[in-house]
Amino acid sequence: MKVALVHDWLVTYAGAERVLEQILACYPEADLFSMFEKVPPEERAFLGGRRAHTSFLQRVPGIQRGYRSLLPLMPLAVEQFDLSSYDLVLSSSYAVAKGVLTGPDQLHLCYCHSPIRYAWDLQHQYLREAGLSRGLRSLVTRYILHRVRMWDARTSNGVDGFMAGSHFVARRIAKAYRRRATVIYPPVDVDAFTPGGSKEDFYVTASRMVPYKRIDVIVEAFAAMPNRRLVVVGDGPEAARIRDKAAPNIQFLGQQPFEVLLDQLQRARAFVFAAEEDFGIAPLEAQSCGTPVLAYGKGGVLETIRCLSEPEPTGIFFPEQTPASIRAAVQQFEREGHQIDPEACRRNALRFGPERFREQFRSYVSRRWRKAEARARRRRLQPR
Repeated sequence: MKVALVHDWLVTYAGAERVLEQILACYPEADLFSMFEKVPPEERAFLGGRRAHTSFLQRVPGIQRGYRSLLPLMPLAVEQFDLSSYDLVLSSSYAVAKGVLTGPDQLHLCYCHSPIRYAWDLQHQYLREAGLSRGLRSLVTRYILHRVRMWDARTSNGVDGFMAGSHFVARRIAKAYRRRATVIYPPVDVDAFTPGGSKEDFYVTASRMVPYKRIDVIVEAFAAMPNRRLVVVGDGPEAARIRDKAAPNIQFLGQQPFEVLLDQLQRARAFVFAAEEDFGIAPLEAQSCGTPVLAYGKGGVLETIRCLSEPEPTGIFFPEQTPASIRAAVQQFEREGHQIDPEACRRNALRFGPERFREQFRSYVSRRWRKAEARARRRRLQPR
């Protein structure tokens, strides 16, 4: 069986790339394809020394910084990969990877991190955050996203089976593509994120500072609670604007090596998470360290955090992405957080380890391959 693995683009080591790393561990002989590859040398270990087969976009100057503006060209680029010699095509897609062209005798299975968020249900949020709510540029962008949606829906028909990282994403796939998806939760490195040390009287949040992560809301909430300390780990384009909202009780560490992040998660009283995520690996990394989570109660976190009303709770949900809602959650946690056992947080995170992901992924692919082989045998036996 000759295997091709298609990933959207390779510019960093984030959540989708952690999934890719485990898929590569399942199929080390697979050939890797990607729109372009600009992974910094210090982050390349997850590729195991591989170089990806790239599209013509690889030759565009400054592609790493401005690749999002090339979205109109990406459907064309992904369709140029010649995968006709492969028996099994696996796509790891949150944008265009699932749009590769395959034939009737090839099996194409897609691990869909999400239908293109900014082209489907999050279009209006994306336009607001990008300052494209009105004007000529807004009109052009809306038309481009309209065309991308049409292409995205059409190419979903070329996928033989979908996998999703959460039931939340599976519902999004059903809405956009009218397809069912098998849920296989992404892997969490529970061996690296371990409990250690004693808890101290501070809260922590860690994220890339981009609008949808809502770090600004967390900072505003703690700025209004001067007797509670917040540590913020991470950097990004929103960093300066967020720092302007801070107060003396808020400490910004910027981008930090893994050891510093681990130390903060181990010692923090709780981890604060205000994004609406498809899955949300960071809250599980915190739980893996034995740290409770205060999270916005929407999206994938509803599947990975147990609230106080459930057996062995691991966190508290707040209902709105507002400073007031976060402050109320902090106050509730300080009243009732004694019900959360750090060992329960750790046990909950262990359900999402890499070994479990690899086992479920290989099992799903094997089942679909056997069914495809059985159908092929029946076709060969049919009278002509």
